[in-house]
Amino acid sequence: MRVLPAPVSVLRPLVAAMILWLVPAMGFSGPARAETPKLRTAVFDFELIDTSLEGSVKGINHDETQRLAMISTELRAKLSESGRYEIVDLSPARKQIEDAGYLHSCNGCDTKIAAGADAQLAVTGVVQKVSNLILNINVYIRDVESGRVIRSASADIRGNTDRSWSHGISWLARNRLLKP
Repeated sequence: MRVLPAPVSVLRPLVAAMILWLVPAMGFSGPARAETPKLRTAVFDFELIDTSLEGSVKGINHDETQRLAMISTELRAKLSESGRYEIVDLSPARKQIEDAGYLHSCNGCDTKIAAGADAQLAVTGVVQKVSNLILNINVYIRDVESGRVIRSASADIRGNTDRSWSHGISWLARNRLLKP
């Protein structure tokens, strides 16, 4: 049995399809696209609302204070690593932040402080401790210009440990805050 070559009209679509498949696979994506500018973002330190009996009896828990700093640092890193956010330095506004008290209830002072740092977004976070077993991490992203909340996310965590807090903030960043 003799096999005849396929007619050119049959080969053209096949060759075109192969080129469309190979070009991206080889790393050629066409002309370079303009990079989307990063959003200048002020990420404030997390705050704790302790509604557990333990907090009112024992006072400040230094492990929890360290965990607040830990998840603040982790969130800044995750937002920066995404390539979409440029984290602004808030150290010049430290006194203003301290004077504001709790940012989660200061009636928009976070956006004013963020504007002073030339940020476009203000990110605040609160950990609500119900007990040593039940905690809730909440993150709010506000547009500095309008003051509106443009994204919020919440995660319940079980256990008052470094690992559970870290897992909670990682999950929030990956599954809620960095999703399109």
